[in-house]
Amino acid sequence: MAPLPQTHPTTPVPELDAERAGKDVAEKESESDSESEKSEQEQEFDPWDLPELQDTGLKWSELDTKGKVLRVFRSIVKFILLLCLLYIFVCSLDILSSAFQLVGGKAAGDIFQDNAVLSNPVAGLVIGVLVTVLVQSSSTSTSIVVSMVSSGSGDRNEFRRAFAGATVHDFFNWLSVLVLLPLEVASGYLYKLTKLVIDSFNLQTGADAPDLLKVITEPLTKNIIELDTSVIRDIATGDPAARNKSLVKIWCKTQDITNLVNITVPDIINCTVGAPCWEVDDEIWTQENQTETLYLKKCKHMFVYANLPDLAVGLILLALSLLALCTCLILIVKLLNSMLKGQVAVVIKKVLNTDFPFPFSWVTGYLAIIVGAGMTFIVQSSSVFTSAITPLVGIGVISIERAYPLTLGSNIGTTTTAILAALASPGETLANSLQISLCHFFFNISGILLWYPIPFMRIPIRLAKALGNRTAKYRWFAGLYLILCFILLPLIVLGLSIAGWQVLVGVGVPVLAFAILVIIISIVQKRWPRFLPKILRSWDFLPKPLHSLKPWDKVVVSSMVFCRTRCCCCCKCCNEKEKDDVKAKEKSLEMYDNSAFTVDDEAKVVATHL
Repeated sequence: MAPLPQTHPTTPVPELDAERAGKDVAEKESESDSESEKSEQEQEFDPWDLPELQDTGLKWSELDTKGKVLRVFRSIVKFILLLCLLYIFVCSLDILSSAFQLVGGKAAGDIFQDNAVLSNPVAGLVIGVLVTVLVQSSSTSTSIVVSMVSSGSGDRNEFRRAFAGATVHDFFNWLSVLVLLPLEVASGYLYKLTKLVIDSFNLQTGADAPDLLKVITEPLTKNIIELDTSVIRDIATGDPAARNKSLVKIWCKTQDITNLVNITVPDIINCTVGAPCWEVDDEIWTQENQTETLYLKKCKHMFVYANLPDLAVGLILLALSLLALCTCLILIVKLLNSMLKGQVAVVIKKVLNTDFPFPFSWVTGYLAIIVGAGMTFIVQSSSVFTSAITPLVGIGVISIERAYPLTLGSNIGTTTTAILAALASPGETLANSLQISLCHFFFNISGILLWYPIPFMRIPIRLAKALGNRTAKYRWFAGLYLILCFILLPLIVLGLSIAGWQVLVGVGVPVLAFAILVIIISIVQKRWPRFLPKILRSWDFLPKPLHSLKPWDKVVVSSMVFCRTRCCCCCKCCNEKEKDDVKAKEKSLEMYDNSAFTVDDEAKVVATHL
């Protein structure tokens, strides 16, 4: 095929070499100037500043009657569509939770049955992390996935803000655990405080607390899957028969009938107390009550007749729910971007991020905590609330400073679900159930008192911004963070905890001390480098892969390109792509030979070949 015609004269090689050499000299001479200009530009531009939201469309007063009717109609349709997407999103979270329970629910029951492991507070902590991620019942991992999906655009600042908004909750929890867990082990203040509260009330068994969110989602989710969660409870309480049961509920309506039946016993000592006992043909008979379960009505979900193991059903639901979750998130973000434009976005942004006038500006954050707690209590799901906030932080409607107290309020609101569930417990377990739910409540209250009232102590915001900056530069680091913090690290700590306190302390203390030392040196490097030895004023003395992600970025990008190329070749799509490229180039050349060829057409040709 003929080469692409050139639209500009070719520069002679000697002149080109001279020009390049001149450019190199000029670049070297102005290197310091460009670096200083770049630093000044970085100082002037703050990626965490919320973008200006301007009204790019026609104002309401400029529209005629038809335009006003169409705008109102489009707004109503978008709002209804948004509600539908939110409904599917919540249902997909419910299905995702069921999928994780099918995949690992029995393993979770076995873990809770092991009292030796649970007696170790560190092991209990990491088990809580693993089980929460496993059954997807907390907003932490959900919010991170939301940020990774909903901010998948090319705007790095949107991704930066969204990921920080999702992980500020993580840093609050991790920092609270690092401070409050040792305090609880040493003093038992949470146990004593909650015991005092429980003893001060005359507790009685309550009725089942209504789950408002379940009432809304159940009409759809019960047609997809229904689980028998009592199986996990029976495994955790040591019932051996429960291990052979399936978590997939088959019969939705059953009835237990107790009848008095005649049975044989080895000797008269084994006769039922208070029941008659007689002998017939050298056999001793007695009577006892036996309960028989009548299966009256089968469930109507799609896996009733599937006859598949729990793992297979869980993997199928996992794939479907993740697909629905990601699709809804992408559409919700796009819909919010189209709805939150113009004057609407300006008003919402102003209302959500405006503080009360001085000297009552400090009240604004605490009001946001109350709002977050109230909204989470209404929907009874912190996952829904925090997942809704994350895209708004990404597009610049809510600042990270305002999202932080909203998230803290959601932490309080989510404890009400456990408290309501505890109040519905039987009388013999009511006190213990309510006490552990109050431990959750007071833990979050203690964390808020630590990391919010004093502005200097709002460390989670600074850590979330630092992580957002890192993931904005290296997108793959977001997935690494999720796997490392919520899977690998808890598994490693759990293994050390099971091995014993000696192993945990012998390995964990030196690693933790080294990490603290590195953090302290890094802080001093940025603020007071003159107090450090010359070699420690930067990490440049270390190999670059040990203090920079840039070499790892090259490896990850190269691996992704290699895998994409190999997969493309394996699927024989490379040949198809080459054919399409050849056709596009031939079409471009035909356009170029046309006498009506314009400058814009020329740009399209160049873009096609590039």
